[in-house]
Amino acid sequence: MRRLKLVLEYDGTDFAGFQLQAQGERTVQGVLEAALARIPGTRPRVTAAGRTDSGVHALAMPVHYDTEDTVPIEKVPMALNALLPPDVRVLEAEEVPPDWHARYSARWRRYLYRVLNRSQPTALDRHRVWWVPQPFDFPKIAAAARMLEGEHDFGAFANREKRATVRVLYQARAEAVGGELHLHFVGSGFVRGQVRAMVGTLVEVGLGRRPPEDVARLLENPERSEGGATAPPQGLYFVAAGYSPWETGAA
Repeated sequence: MRRLKLVLEYDGTDFAGFQLQAQGERTVQGVLEAALARIPGTRPRVTAAGRTDSGVHALAMPVHYDTEDTVPIEKVPMALNALLPPDVRVLEAEEVPPDWHARYSARWRRYLYRVLNRSQPTALDRHRVWWVPQPFDFPKIAAAARMLEGEHDFGAFANREKRATVRVLYQARAEAVGGELHLHFVGSGFVRGQVRAMVGTLVEVGLGRRPPEDVARLLENPERSEGGATAPPQGLYFVAAGYSPWETGAA
């Protein structure tokens, strides 16, 4: 028996999220496990570093599974990509120690959210950005984003979360890229819906619907009803997970 780590890229547009669903909806885990089941010796039960919602994308999602197959590790990506649909791709594969865990061994996770901020919508990126045509006050968004960094109770940004809502956010950074607003978040872990709710709140700040200082108030009084609207899923990307401590000042 050996444990393999894969790094996946996927377009979440036509998936009901990563995790298997009770009603049998199409999921990333489902199509990956179906592909693995066609390789003799594989135990096709996949564990991921994170769980993306319906419509959310991934640039480099680590997963692991156990197998008794004898496929050479360098041929695993090619073998699986031949069995997977075109909206999921295996970028890398490596053998890892048997106690390595894609989820529990992760020290941090990184997300990107793309907001298209121009007067006209997009055809090619309509499933990959959130279009907001009104002009932003970028300095206010950047200032509000910085308030999110640190250890806080993120209950004001949690949707239907049953777990504790205290998390550590190592980085919350706003970046203007051409006609887009990019919001970068790195944290030890995230509560359900946190990134999209933080984005929705920051966009409200940028549109002048709430002051930047309101973010600090939400962290002190973590009531979801007081937070901003949840941003749509298509602008969100799982970028990476790290298995060593986050270094302060990292890009």
